[in-house]
Amino acid sequence: MDKEQAERMLENLKSREVEEIFVAKQDFMVFREAIVKRDDFKHFRGIAQRGGDVIYRYMDEPRS
Repeated sequence: MDKEQAERMLENLKSREVEEIFVAKQDFMVFREAIVKRDDFKHFRGIAQRGGDVIYRYMDEPRS
């Protein structure tokens, strides 16, 4: 995964084109770099999976 692909995935999630995105352990750092730069960062919820993978969902209300 590259930075542009991560940003595209985040936009698809925000626009509700997809309900969730799966990020494999080896792609996490690239994905994290893209997500923390966003103004709506707190609207994304990451759910850790066994083995280091993460599933992200977009929430209407930002987390605190």
